[in-house]
Amino acid sequence: MPESYKNILIMKPSALGDIVLALPALAALRSSFPDAKISWLVRPEFSPLLENHPYIDEIILFDRKSLGRAWCCPKSFGALIRLISQLRKSKFDAIFDFQGLFRTAALARLSGCKKRFGKANSRELAHLFYTDQIEQDSESIHLVDFYLKMVEAAGAKNPGVRFELPSSPAVLEAAKKLLADSGLRPGKYVVFIPGSAHKDKCWPVENFASLADKIASQFKMPIIAIGSNSEKPLAEKINSLAETSVINFAGRTSLKELVEILRAASLVVSNDTGPGHIAAALGVPLVIMYSWSNPARIAPYGRPQCMVAREPYGRGLKIKSINQKHNVSNITVDEVFQKVTEQLKRDD
Repeated sequence: MPESYKNILIMKPSALGDIVLALPALAALRSSFPDAKISWLVRPEFSPLLENHPYIDEIILFDRKSLGRAWCCPKSFGALIRLISQLRKSKFDAIFDFQGLFRTAALARLSGCKKRFGKANSRELAHLFYTDQIEQDSESIHLVDFYLKMVEAAGAKNPGVRFELPSSPAVLEAAKKLLADSGLRPGKYVVFIPGSAHKDKCWPVENFASLADKIASQFKMPIIAIGSNSEKPLAEKINSLAETSVINFAGRTSLKELVEILRAASLVVSNDTGPGHIAAALGVPLVIMYSWSNPARIAPYGRPQCMVAREPYGRGLKIKSINQKHNVSNITVDEVFQKVTEQLKRDD
């Protein structure tokens, strides 16, 4: 093993929450190999989260939707060949495949890199492409711990878990203007994240509406609901069902502005989804609800008090449960409101 790597690639194209959970491993690599060039392979829609990151030298875009048509579309095939050529020309001396699927593992192999770190027994036989197969065990159930274990296998030192989410004056001003236009002040509002790319992770909108009324009654704070443009109707429904007003911010923020809106929140209440994991990384008061996904793998790191789930530490290494008692709809409004109260009083 070389004493120091000079050209490192992280492969973690998606999803948003998983990219956030890989940030401490990035910090460990930068701390351990300060002179290395560190690149990150990521899907275009998530790349703004990593732009101008102090630990990243290069962002390599991975357009999965386009590249997935390479077998039938000459234009996509050409894009795939260009991506492979770019990876080969980069001459990486270490690749960390945090995605652990065939497509990323194969790209790592095609890059020509001699040291390729990945999860032992990865899905889709991806582990066959790795030179160094890292076992996930009871000490590394959480993805943060497992990603750190992977980089430690390459000689990186763990400087402590650090989530770095950069800001900029321009984005901060844009976020402040969005808040001001709705009569909101930083640090004086609650954020709901009621959507998810996976509908079976979504707490019922009726529950969000009831929770909004409880929060408004006891804490007298305005509430906003954020999400993608397609989630506007979801936020509108919560507002129509609640007696208090829930301001619809869905589709109104860029990804960078979303980070700043979350950073300045008094509290965030979220499904298990990317923006919720951003809030967890930012360290803001948070309540996040888990369904089928194993909370032990992806819960707010070191903050169990922020989590609501059935049997959060009783599911072993499984990624997903099929047990009906883990359905997010089993979580009651009173359970979540109790956590809300604890979080807001903790922040007093």
